[in-house]
Amino acid sequence: MKKKWLITLVVILLFSFILPNDSNAASKGKQESSAKKWAQSILKRMSIEEKVGQLFIVHAYGKTPIDPEYKDINIKNKRGGASFKEIIEKYHIGGVIYFNWSDNIGTPVNPNQVQSLSNGLQQIALEQKSKIPLFISADQEGGVVARVTEPATVFPGNMALGATRSTDYARKSAEIMGKELKALGINMDFAPDLDVNVNPENPVIGVRSYSEKANIVSSLGKAQVAGLQKQNVIATGKHFPGHGDTNVDSHYGLPIVNHDIKTLMQVDLKPFIDAIHSGIDAIMTAHIVVPALDSSGLPATLSKPIMTGVLRNQLHYDGLIITDSLDMSGANVLPAEQVPVAAFEAGADILLNPPDVELAYNAMLKAVKTKQISKKRLDQSVTRILLAKYKRGIVKHPLTKENMLKKIGASKHLKTASEIAEKSITLIKNEHHVLPLQQNQNVFVTGPMTANSERLAALLVEKEINTTSLSTNTTPTNEQIQTAISLAKEANVIIVTSYNANTNSGQQGLVKALKQTGKPVVVASMRNPYDIIAFPEVDANILTYGNRDISTKALAKALIGEINPSGKLPVTIPGLFPINTSLHYN
Repeated sequence: MKKKWLITLVVILLFSFILPNDSNAASKGKQESSAKKWAQSILKRMSIEEKVGQLFIVHAYGKTPIDPEYKDINIKNKRGGASFKEIIEKYHIGGVIYFNWSDNIGTPVNPNQVQSLSNGLQQIALEQKSKIPLFISADQEGGVVARVTEPATVFPGNMALGATRSTDYARKSAEIMGKELKALGINMDFAPDLDVNVNPENPVIGVRSYSEKANIVSSLGKAQVAGLQKQNVIATGKHFPGHGDTNVDSHYGLPIVNHDIKTLMQVDLKPFIDAIHSGIDAIMTAHIVVPALDSSGLPATLSKPIMTGVLRNQLHYDGLIITDSLDMSGANVLPAEQVPVAAFEAGADILLNPPDVELAYNAMLKAVKTKQISKKRLDQSVTRILLAKYKRGIVKHPLTKENMLKKIGASKHLKTASEIAEKSITLIKNEHHVLPLQQNQNVFVTGPMTANSERLAALLVEKEINTTSLSTNTTPTNEQIQTAISLAKEANVIIVTSYNANTNSGQQGLVKALKQTGKPVVVASMRNPYDIIAFPEVDANILTYGNRDISTKALAKALIGEINPSGKLPVTIPGLFPINTSLHYN
């Protein structure tokens, strides 16, 4: 009897574990079936023109669907465009991208305005014959690349996350960004950045990367993908197959990555492979040449061996492939009308931000009508687009409600962001225990306005540190350097905030001149951690990985010992400090 009872109990326990999983699997299968049915029904009644339009995500100027301030700007003007409404109606576009410089999102953000713009655009799209809602996208990586700033929650960025080594922080930060983006009607985030920054001279990635170690990038990247997609915001890993070892900015030139296959697999591709296995919705291409994967000299965005051969066939990825912005120099290696067609033929599903929407749309339309692009290939991409819109709830819930705006900059969100910033502050040099500062010391703070010298000085004054300051140009003038030397004479400690000083001779000159005063010099690196390469003789170096106000506040606390620096260096400082360097006050 006892044995029979035990068998029954085991069976019950087994079913208690199995049934929820079966139920979840059944629910997921039902959702996928519904999505496919919806996508097929829409696809059948779409015209060629509507299908081609779905391939494009474009920008326009203005804070409203029809902004009178930008009414007369020609759509062919690279820096302009027709109103969003005109573009949606004429080209049947699949999505839009918001920029600060396009005046879609102000600084500071007006949440009501952005939400109203998003809902207005969706309503226009739903009034069209196909009634397909839009992808509404933005580059919201956190840190130096963030379109949505205060009063929304601002984060210190990816390399700051890398310094914490915390997947929990990575997931939480992405969840918060996802909630706040969703409240504004933004349903697609061009993040996270999955590049492995192994090159200290990289001018475009740097602190946008979590680390120079692929396993750190992979683990934090997967966590952020999960956080965003939990909020039904499409996550987009970028920039495939990896932009981390370049010394050219693809906005202005065409970088070449000369890694061999083994290095590509172990370093550059690993975060993307892991993101694919974890179910990432979208991957963005890089405008970089990778000879080991394609000897043609074409950038990955236009390379069929890379986009289809590697990403689709070898890595078995069947999600969305999105080009990086097609108005970047790295993409424009062919005549303008050939670029969108070549990108699509290479394997892209979505053509992002072409400089001339009309030219790109007509080029794609012609390629389809002349059968250069087959109907089957077009339908494959449109189907992926429709399925993504259904999967992330854009079809069922295209509009966002006003009461969701209370999530923007919620106190618990701000608390989490501050905690991450404070845990990221990294001390890598502290000769003679110059830090933390003491209450009885006179402190002189200087450095470029871009490096927040003025703001840091004000924060130290608030904390009752006797502080004088001088804010300089990004490249300090000789006159400013001489003034700084004069003001430093009365100081016990000099703090210089730097911003990419490893490539700025003026900032280097300022630091070296102040070091010659004989006073202890502390450099606070407010962006890339590599600045100390230019002046290794400084007495102390403390890193924030970004110049957002949240990082400056955390820095001020660390300088006076209110918090103890705990971040671990996520990269190697060549010839000076190994990865994982981490000093503390106690």
